[in-house]
Amino acid sequence: MTWDDLCERVGPLGLRPIGGLRPQDDQPARTIVLLAADEPAFWDVFSKSPEYLDERPHPMDRWSTRVISRLAQDLDAQVFFPFGGPPYQPFFQWALQTGQVHQSPIQLLVERQAGLLIAFRGALGFDHVIDDMPAPTSSPCVGCDAPCLTTCPVQAFDGKTYAVERCKAHVLSPDGRDNLQNGCSARRACPYTLKRHPEQARFHMRAFVGV
Repeated sequence: MTWDDLCERVGPLGLRPIGGLRPQDDQPARTIVLLAADEPAFWDVFSKSPEYLDERPHPMDRWSTRVISRLAQDLDAQVFFPFGGPPYQPFFQWALQTGQVHQSPIQLLVERQAGLLIAFRGALGFDHVIDDMPAPTSSPCVGCDAPCLTTCPVQAFDGKTYAVERCKAHVLSPDGRDNLQNGCSARRACPYTLKRHPEQARFHMRAFVGV
């Protein structure tokens, strides 16, 4: 399995391998590859899925479980998900170890292709080494004016902590309509963030605030 082979297998699913790592002591696998939503193709794939259309809870997690588990079986790989715990798999640390994803000034993960809207749907674990994984990249935040730190209308980010409940209260208020409809202002302020389909932005924000 080469990196190009993996990209070719994953692409039609609306996903992309974001990067890989080789864990210490080969645990829980010799190579772990994180899978991210491939924007904008992802939404077109997911929004046509039975999980999205059946109006049952947690459609994206159920879609991820079905699609990535089947892929893992086809590739003779282990499968890991960022949901379903506790305990939870260390996706945040794994992401940083790939060298493709970095910690932003607001402490959320950021990546050059998706900006602050990087979204992991799962990971594959292989019992062999993939030699041609992408080399580490520099952080996209280097030299940036960090508009993510100053754009939030309720100052939910201070560079050290994230005031989650304050954020949710704002999104659910009349003043938070723009955020509910279009997504987080701080995430959208990142120069690398890709603009999402409005329906996709609403889906994620509604799931975030639980409505």
